Amino acid sequence: MNSKSEKTILVGIINRDQNKKKSNEYLDELEFLAITAGSDVKKRFIQKIDSPNPKTFIGSGKMNEILSYIKNNIIEIVIFDDELSPAQEKNISKILNIKVLDRTNLILDIFAQRAKTSYARTQVELAQCEYLLPRLRGMWTHLERQKGGIGMRGPGETEIETDRRIVRDKISILKEKILKIDKQMSVQRGNRGKLVRVALIGYTNVGKSTLMNTISKSKVFAENKLFATLDTTVRKVVIKNLPFLMGDTVGFIRKLPTQLIDSFKSTLDEVREADLLLHIVDISHKNFKDHIESVNKTLLEIKAIDKPIIMIFNKIDLYDNSFDEISESSKNEKIYISKNLKKTWMAKLNQNVIFISAKKNMNIEEFKKVIYNEIRKIHIKRFPYNDFLYSEY
Repeated sequence: MNSKSEKTILVGIINRDQNKKKSNEYLDELEFLAITAGSDVKKRFIQKIDSPNPKTFIGSGKMNEILSYIKNNIIEIVIFDDELSPAQEKNISKILNIKVLDRTNLILDIFAQRAKTSYARTQVELAQCEYLLPRLRGMWTHLERQKGGIGMRGPGETEIETDRRIVRDKISILKEKILKIDKQMSVQRGNRGKLVRVALIGYTNVGKSTLMNTISKSKVFAENKLFATLDTTVRKVVIKNLPFLMGDTVGFIRKLPTQLIDSFKSTLDEVREADLLLHIVDISHKNFKDHIESVNKTLLEIKAIDKPIIMIFNKIDLYDNSFDEISESSKNEKIYISKNLKKTWMAKLNQNVIFISAKKNMNIEEFKKVIYNEIRKIHIKRFPYNDFLYSEY
């Protein structure tokens, strides 16, 4: 563990909408997010509560338990799995006297770390400013001794004295800047001609960038961390004799902050304007069913759910079929070939379902064949007279 990692605890709740199993699943993901941001997670706290306390989110008994643990273990950050109201964040900070973050703030912080291009940094800064605006009053007084670190990147670390007027002005400037870049990117998309456009979509860390590298032979940054890719990368790909454009987009996640959906409009435009969506799923993840639902929910929100979609189940080399019933003889064995997976419920989710391992280059030829056939259908409608292109794969 990095010596500079901040010692962190996580807090979640159990209620009518979220049982113990679901709460632990969310905290597993929150821990991965915290580690991605650079935290050293020491402990989790879960409280069973009908509805969040409007003042402190959790009850006083659990708060005292957390406070005692913080004092005895020199904890630096507490991260709540749900979004806190400005009043809750302020009250909790006064009681615990350490840095208090919620899931939204943590995701924004990871985006601030990952943003490489000017456009991505502008998008993240806008999302941060919009998140911070209602939280400015008194939020810096208890943090002045703790500048920097997780949750304090971006506008927070250099503008302790910021007031609402300055932040509102900054939001206006950032929105104008993004509007200009959006127009430029829209022109760029228009200049790509009439080539069929394919967008890779999916939950964060499912292997979209790895698949992009495998198919396009490019070097898109790929890493086993959440949100390794923020900027949309578009590459021209040719399968057999058919060229098309493939775009690698930012990963989705449960409880994705509204500020990020609004700020990353251009990335989502790449999805909206695509002719074909490839929904990549990490089949080795125990919660991949929930991931599929989260992606579909986001597609519904951005009005892209009706586009042609191919389901790509990735990482079959890591898949443990104990997650699903296939047959008595194959339980607790590793599944390495797609023909066995085609007997499962997953194969019936979509008209086109493919099982691959992008990293191990497994079933990539089958993937290319299915993609080629789908793109060919779109291409024929667009260029009905280019018969010479349409030899069978």
